[in-house]
Amino acid sequence: MVRVDDVSKTYRTGVESVTALDSVTLQIETGGFVAVQGPSGCGKTTLLLTVGGLLKPDNGSVTIDGESLYEMPIERRTKFRAGSIGFVFQQFHLVPYLNVRDNVLAPTMALPLDDARERAEELLEEFNLLDRLKHTPAELSTGERQRVALARAMLHEPRVILADEPTGNLDERNAEIVLGALAEFAGAGGTVMLVTHDNAAAAWAERILRIDRGRLVEGGETAARHNAKAAG
Repeated sequence: MVRVDDVSKTYRTGVESVTALDSVTLQIETGGFVAVQGPSGCGKTTLLLTVGGLLKPDNGSVTIDGESLYEMPIERRTKFRAGSIGFVFQQFHLVPYLNVRDNVLAPTMALPLDDARERAEELLEEFNLLDRLKHTPAELSTGERQRVALARAMLHEPRVILADEPTGNLDERNAEIVLGALAEFAGAGGTVMLVTHDNAAAAWAERILRIDRGRLVEGGETAARHNAKAAG
């Protein structure tokens, strides 16, 4: 599970300061799919980066499956992040001079994986990208780039995927492919935190959290959770 306990983060520029997170506490159970929404500048991305071990909070703690991220030495946190947390961003962050397969394999630079090549090709086949193995990002459509980024995030079979506006640049069809993959990942026991402005994307989650001025508010369960309960 993911636990965030009393986390605060303030950005300071000269004499001014902006509180991005204000004593945020939340818990996401294993297999949970949570969407985080709120106005621009409210702290959504700061929360995601903090949960991902990329941005140390001023106060509080972040724990994933009992491992306290910011009590780890930096080197150990880097390896933990590479093996346990997958990231998907709106701007993809693919390496422009690497082909598709090598972009998916990029996480092995931080943490080697014995069957990395086979795993990468399985994921690319799953996302209908096997015929793009040797293409660079510039030769791909927007939807294909995001699917490459998602395959990269899943390479190490992480415990958690953190997705920041992953459908922001996608058409409806490709958005459904990405959101469906995230829902399938959660259904198989992974944990997903999705930051999005898009209500249609948030509806894929089981529950919605809302941030306003750095404070977190429970938004309730979505239709996805309601339907899952009904089916059960």
